[in-house]
Amino acid sequence: MKNYLITLAVSSLTLMSCNSQKQAKTVTLGPNPFVTHMYTADPSAHVWEDGRLYVYASHDIDPPRGCDLMDRYHVFSTDDMVNWTDHGEILNSSQVSWGRKDGGFMWAPDCAYKNGTYYFYFPHPSGDDWNNTWRVGIATSKHPAKDFTVQDKYIDMIGMEDDCFAMIDPCVFVDDDGQAYFYYGGGGRCVGAKMKDNMMELAEPLHAMEGLKDFHEAAWIHKKDGMYYLSYADNHAENGKGANRLNYATSNSPLGPWTYQGIYLEPTGCDTSHGSIAEYNGEWYAFYHNCSISGRGNLRSICVDKLYYNPDGTIQVVKQTK
Repeated sequence: MKNYLITLAVSSLTLMSCNSQKQAKTVTLGPNPFVTHMYTADPSAHVWEDGRLYVYASHDIDPPRGCDLMDRYHVFSTDDMVNWTDHGEILNSSQVSWGRKDGGFMWAPDCAYKNGTYYFYFPHPSGDDWNNTWRVGIATSKHPAKDFTVQDKYIDMIGMEDDCFAMIDPCVFVDDDGQAYFYYGGGGRCVGAKMKDNMMELAEPLHAMEGLKDFHEAAWIHKKDGMYYLSYADNHAENGKGANRLNYATSNSPLGPWTYQGIYLEPTGCDTSHGSIAEYNGEWYAFYHNCSISGRGNLRSICVDKLYYNPDGTIQVVKQTK
């Protein structure tokens, strides 16, 4: 009986060790960029209730003429971080009733989910003076990657109605209590505000996000262990041209004030940088774009690498892989 108990104990320890090793196994990512059949940029990554990770990206059209041709949003998803599904086009500028007549200018989007509806937010000019007429439109669906319907009006930017210069890159964060927050910014300004429950209106005037260092554009919010992180692209330049890095700041509140923490992604080879951070199956990932396929900054491709935190909550610089 004694030998039997010893054998049983050893077997239990061995099984526990195997289970521990199984839990400790990490995901091996596929090659970067992970979308190669078309040019994509500005990845916005989210995990929805179906257990898949979705990326909402802008689209660089080939051959390029410049940023004015960006159009035709696609959605990509995965359940293993290696194999990706292109769900096809979900929206283009011709569907935006209030948009500029020549279309294009469909820049970095975001998506949020609340009460059974997916809300897709996209920046688009309402007039030919495009850099001074930016607006944020909304399309809604009951599905994360199809059947989006563009709403007939854009978000009323309370407090900034007459100052739309370079105001792009919407980001919407839904906190654990269901309260949604809207962030917006380019041209060196970042603002934010609470949203109403309808996810289409602001509940208060936009106000500046205080404490950021060298903000340029591409605001993104995520939350980890009760701490809020605001990441963004800076104004860094090398050899006389843009080479933005991704920076981040932290706060105990979703609207700041923020404490600047540093750089988490060095330049990717593009003139611009734009990224998102998401957790999937217990691991954290940094999404961004580079131009490794085309060698041209206006024909970009989205990438993903693992993101690691230090014990104090600061973020380690991401190792960019191929």
